[in-house]
Amino acid sequence: MDDAPRLIATDLDGTLLRSDGTLSRRTGAVLAATEEAGIEVVFVTARPPRWLDELASAVGGHGTAICGNGAFVYDVAARTVVSSSGFEHAVVRDIVADLRRAVPDVAFAAERGGGLWFESAFPHDPSHAVPDDAVEAPIDDLDGEPVGKLLAKSATLPDDDFLERAMAVVGDRAHVAFSGAGGLAEINAAGVTKAAALERWSGRLGIRAEHVWAFGDMPNDVPMIRWAGVGWAVANAHPEVQAVADRICPSNDDDGVAQTLERLLREMV
Repeated sequence: MDDAPRLIATDLDGTLLRSDGTLSRRTGAVLAATEEAGIEVVFVTARPPRWLDELASAVGGHGTAICGNGAFVYDVAARTVVSSSGFEHAVVRDIVADLRRAVPDVAFAAERGGGLWFESAFPHDPSHAVPDDAVEAPIDDLDGEPVGKLLAKSATLPDDDFLERAMAVVGDRAHVAFSGAGGLAEINAAGVTKAAALERWSGRLGIRAEHVWAFGDMPNDVPMIRWAGVGWAVANAHPEVQAVADRICPSNDDDGVAQTLERLLREMV
């Protein structure tokens, strides 16, 4: 197969993982077979590094993940942040102050290479425990390492209204993304996206965009899907993703990525 990809980049939640958050045996098997065929596999996710640890046994030798919408490169097996792309506290404080003026009930959290910093009013995903080393304190008191991803959520504004207001307030100072968590604005430093991080990682491997297949389901995947040589949307993807994708595969609950890779490997024989 002359046009076979050299690298597969895939989102996790809603794309590679089933709706219950699990990686099916079928998908695990085809990922291993894909790498055995000489095709690089990299996970590209909005999850912070700490949310990859629970998948360590499942991802096994797949090793590297691009996390936090491009903010971190994470060695899953070693549980180590290899590199990070964040913004300085002064920029974060300016954005926080402006968002508080626009949305007084907004609460914040910050994902950093060393862990989570969160305000007491910030709502946590009940499916993931707050780590013991997390810092609970006002976001204005941030210290230490730069922020990889700033999280913001309103207690009262409808989800879409808050996200629109957050994007208007932040402007071009940072990149606001949405990965599917209701009303959660995920804010990265300007220029930090899944696509930018994937482009850097692919460049390190000597792989150009035209040799990359990327799979996703939510608006934060759009830059990556546009950048890749072939952008795939799963059937359950957000309409914005389906509109820009080159191809559509079956849904995450139907192991759509696995079905696509199985077909690819058969055609390569």
